[in-house]
Amino acid sequence: MLVRSALQIILRPLDNKMMAGSSDLQPTRDIARRAVLPQRIYIEAQKANSQETRAYLLGAIRDGTFNELHRTLRISQSDIGWLQVLQLLFLKLGKRSWIYREGNRNVWVVETTWRAEESAGLETCRERVAFVRGYFDAEGGVPRRPEDRFYIQMTQKDRPDLEQTRQFLQEIGIHCGKVHNPSVRVDPEYWRFYVRARSHEDFIRHVWSWHPRKRSLLETRLETGIKVREARPGDMAAG
Repeated sequence: MLVRSALQIILRPLDNKMMAGSSDLQPTRDIARRAVLPQRIYIEAQKANSQETRAYLLGAIRDGTFNELHRTLRISQSDIGWLQVLQLLFLKLGKRSWIYREGNRNVWVVETTWRAEESAGLETCRERVAFVRGYFDAEGGVPRRPEDRFYIQMTQKDRPDLEQTRQFLQEIGIHCGKVHNPSVRVDPEYWRFYVRARSHEDFIRHVWSWHPRKRSLLETRLETGIKVREARPGDMAAG
């Protein structure tokens, strides 16, 4: 029953029950036009066990806020597709969530009764990778255009939190630069680190992303990198 409910949420337009509770919500068909969740992400998210699901969400809530009045967690994004991924994961853990548009802005919110303290510790390698994936989907960055110079970065205002994420990547052999502040004058509490270029492919293959836009960019990068490497032996032989 759980799988069937999740499938209905992801592959059909959002129904009116999910939209209840806010006068600012846009019509269901408006959301349906904006939300397209790739099947490959849906399948991977469904296959994740409960510990990996909790670990991913623990990383993803870095982008969220807690509503003290309603005792709910809120995560906002301009990309409703990622919010649908989160909704699927909340449902897998047996927790309610609903998606709505915030006012007239191009900002969407998923609100849920899930509690971060319900999450288990990050004890296994798979859980830590899932955590990093959620963290990247919430706080990570890649170029928006495939033709731009490629990079993978993580950003946060909580430096110890960012250092821990970097450590998890280092533990699985993904090389990262130092955590640094890009500009003390602009924001002394803003921190980031980059995944080193030689580890880009390892990051893509082992961490991946369940954020639809970021996933598409990573896939393009991986395909391009493979084509470049495959072309080199022939070029050398011809020379």
